Amino acid sequence: MDTRTTFPTTLYVGVEDMVRLVQRVGLSACIAGVAQRIEAAFLRWNEFDKSARLACHSADGVIELMPIADAERFTFKYVNGHPKNTRHGLPTVMAFGVLADVTTGVPRLLSELTLTTAIRTAAMSATAARHLARPGSRVMALIGNGAQSEFQAIAFRDLVGIRELRLFDTDPAATTKLVANLAGQGLSVTVCTSIHEAVRGADIVTTVTADKTNATILTPEMVAPGMHLNAVGGDCPGKTELHADVLRCGPVFVEYAPQSRIEGDVQQMPADFPVTEFWQVLAGQAPGRTSAGQVTVFDSVGFALEDYAALCFVHDTARALGIGEEIDLVPQSADPKNLFGMLQAPAEVVRIAA
Repeated sequence: MDTRTTFPTTLYVGVEDMVRLVQRVGLSACIAGVAQRIEAAFLRWNEFDKSARLACHSADGVIELMPIADAERFTFKYVNGHPKNTRHGLPTVMAFGVLADVTTGVPRLLSELTLTTAIRTAAMSATAARHLARPGSRVMALIGNGAQSEFQAIAFRDLVGIRELRLFDTDPAATTKLVANLAGQGLSVTVCTSIHEAVRGADIVTTVTADKTNATILTPEMVAPGMHLNAVGGDCPGKTELHADVLRCGPVFVEYAPQSRIEGDVQQMPADFPVTEFWQVLAGQAPGRTSAGQVTVFDSVGFALEDYAALCFVHDTARALGIGEEIDLVPQSADPKNLFGMLQAPAEVVRIAA
């Protein structure tokens, strides 16, 4: 009988691996697959051990850890937000994540999450809009045309039915980039010279700006009856996009209220300002949109449950396609109590030149 121990390995999915995965599956299918898993996870809301993310703030940005677990899988994401990074040739957002077994703690996946976060954020936005926006919405204003914008555009095209985009960014080069990347994607695109112009006639307004400031991207006079507002950019203390009175225009929906009240646009509202957690809408425990003329607001900050869904998607899809590399992230020893003994094994001597 073979009594040898089979040691667990960890699947590593790097940036090149993730690019291969998206190219083989297709971006639209990846967004749809993550969206499906997000909705399924939100419907299991009470099965998860949840907490607001742990954040370390600085003058130039924030670094965060986002953990969550159910009875079988634990995940966390490391993510930063540094709006000035693009001046130095670095992404504003960089992320990686881990998926582990709850029963043993063995890490099963170590994955890039910068590309994946863009996919999951767009998937979450579109999932919320499917349940909160006015049926038949076809026109979306997209305020902020940076790294997230293409993913938002494609997600709303595929999952919501958006056919026309009205674009604005304070950086014309970002808008030019977005227009070029969306060529041939079946979307009518209008470049606007102001936010006022961009939101005129829009069914949905998505704000996805990066500046770490208490901004007022949208003000009450820009909001028309029936609009759905998808506020994505306000995601840490001191960073908002909506004028406080915009939040009073209609019901406000959030992912996880304890986190949203610290980081979302609702941080500027009193502690008893009413919000509805999105899972309650999915579960039929709270109403979503109640009339065609109602204004709805999704104050999105990004929640660990969405990353859980995304990491599970990456793990299962990469395994199925044979993408990624097995790495020995955990020490492998015949005697797990003798960790020191691993250092006694013969090893190559590396001489360091003086």
